[in-house]
Parts: sequence; C-alpha cells; structure tokens
Amino acid sequence: MKESALDTGRYNECNNMTMSTQRKSTGLKVTKIGNSLGVILPKEVLGMLGVGAGDSVHATAAPDGILLTPFDPEFERQMEIADRIMRKDRDILRALSK
Repeated sequence: MKESALDTGRYNECNNMTMSTQRKSTGLKVTKIGNSLGVILPKEVLGMLGVGAGDSVHATAAPDGILLTPFDPEFERQMEIADRIMRKDRDILRALSK
C-alpha cells in the first residue's frame, strides 16, 4: 500500500495538487461492479492522488462538482484543532504527563 499524503504530513501539498489537477479532465465511465455501480480510476489519477489498491479516498461536495481526495477532511479539521490545543496548553499537558 502506498503512503498517503496524510500519512506523510503532505496535506497542503496534496490539497494543492488536487486543486491544480481539477483543470485536467479525465473521462470516467460508471460500470457495474457486483451488485453496485462504481468508477474505475486510471493509473494516472491514482498517481495524482497517491493511492493504490486498498487505500481509501473521500468524495467531498464542491461548488463545481465533487472533490476526490486521499484524506478525510473531517479528520484533518479535528487534527488542526488538537494541534492548536496542544500548542496553547503544552505546559499543562507536560505537567499532566509526569
């Protein structure tokens, strides 16, 4: 399994890459997969997202369509909040860890 952008701390790099690649159009066909419908992503798209077989991607509604990203936007928001708390209260957290 490839390292995702979130695993390597490259959120901003990946987000920028994803945003800049939205201008490039890749036609995808909806196909039947078992009892469901799905879209097969070409190697180029998988490479742009930095994902492979078994990885998760998240679809987020955007003003001009759907944004497909290799990270969970809600998890990223929670981590940013946790980071702010840890920076603000680091002395308290250090004392509690003893």
